Amino acid sequence: MKALKMTVVAVAVAAALGGAYSFGQLQTVASAHAVPSAAVSPQNEAQPGVAPLALPDMRGIVAANAPAVVNISVSGTRKTAAGIPQLDPDDPLYQFFRRFGGQVPQGKTPVQGMGSGFIVSADGTILTNAHVVEDADEVTVKLNDKREFKAKVLGADKASDVAVLKIDAKDLPFVRIGTSAPTKVGEWVLAIGSPFGFESSASAGIVSAKSRSLPDGSYVPFIQTDVAVNPGNSGGPLFNMNGEVIGINSQIYSRSGGYQGLSFAIPIEVAMNVERQIVTTGKVQRGKLGISIQEVNQALADTFGLAKPAGGLVSSVEKGGPAARAGIEPGDVIIGIDGKAVNSAGDLPAAVALKKPGESTRLQIWRKGKAQDIEIKVGSFGEEKVAAAEAPSIDKGRLGVAVRPLTPDEKRQAGVTAGLVVEQSGGSAAKAGIQPGDIILSVNGQSVGSVDQLRTAIASVGKKAAILVERGESRIFVPVDLG
Repeated sequence: MKALKMTVVAVAVAAALGGAYSFGQLQTVASAHAVPSAAVSPQNEAQPGVAPLALPDMRGIVAANAPAVVNISVSGTRKTAAGIPQLDPDDPLYQFFRRFGGQVPQGKTPVQGMGSGFIVSADGTILTNAHVVEDADEVTVKLNDKREFKAKVLGADKASDVAVLKIDAKDLPFVRIGTSAPTKVGEWVLAIGSPFGFESSASAGIVSAKSRSLPDGSYVPFIQTDVAVNPGNSGGPLFNMNGEVIGINSQIYSRSGGYQGLSFAIPIEVAMNVERQIVTTGKVQRGKLGISIQEVNQALADTFGLAKPAGGLVSSVEKGGPAARAGIEPGDVIIGIDGKAVNSAGDLPAAVALKKPGESTRLQIWRKGKAQDIEIKVGSFGEEKVAAAEAPSIDKGRLGVAVRPLTPDEKRQAGVTAGLVVEQSGGSAAKAGIQPGDIILSVNGQSVGSVDQLRTAIASVGKKAAILVERGESRIFVPVDLG
């Protein structure tokens, strides 16, 4: 199970409060059981003010699907580069390893792991996480009836963290594939897997959120749940209350490496798209627009005249790419694709990735205060990159930058024809996050290549401006409050 370490400081008060519960209360909690609403006792119904229990009965879902959930164990080796041991610089051996350590040949470290998976067809096709079988020389699949098979990895797609396995077996039980699209926040869901090697373990919870973008750079719009998911659950199925698979349990957020209330699943639509391509062609292709996008916050929404913060703001367009050929420009806000709203920047890469290269699609964009449609032919492969502004510093002033024009060499390196290098940043610019080294390319869509042009552009705007800057290899729009 991938564990994304949280940086939130733990509050020690929780431990103190935990000791305040009485033994009798603990007994009461421990004796509570989920029962179907039809099985509520008449005594409960007769008591005024006591609402009947309406928790779902998941026994049928577990009984019907546990035979199709498998345990996966892997073994292999990983190359390791020789390095200097963690020694004190005063240790006599430190200088020895510093001087000669680089001459030690590379070695190999044994790799062993475990995870879960589920059978999607009677002929032995299995889905799991790509990270479960990473670096594996041998993959063993253990069925619910204790039979074991050596599995072949048909393909593993790191971008989506989905892998497809095949075992030599027939007439196997398999799960029913559903869809995550109609799933609502608050609905009950059930996970089956092998946490810590405990096979066929079931855990339940609710959907906490949908379309979560995680800081691992993935394009996947994760389903967030509070289902107890631990190491070994990776690759296992997430079921809805109809007994259909709506996701693959993939990651957790944790300070300890174990479950702490936040787990994330890959929507089954993403996984099945990968499975179909791997089984059919042996490779995975995704649609590509050739743009960098960023989230639209309230300040940018106000600057561009949007009714609310939504969509993906185009910060740069790849030269000669699909978006450039279709006429997409920096400063456009993509608010929909094929009639479906793009509520956040993270929605767009996932939608585009499901498109086939060469397929035509219709984007709804917001440009200069008006909505319009643009037809675009999707390119081949690659995920859209979501740019992120760095944390701003605080200062005072209207714009507060000292700039100079780009030299010819700097223009060639940056791939631009005009722009201004920020040498000093203060006032509103520094507060918004503009920093020395940034290249200012435009103000509210108006290109600037000289100090006079920048001064004129700033003078012509009101209290807010969207300044396009290039930082490293990324371009982002920075909303600046000019006061």
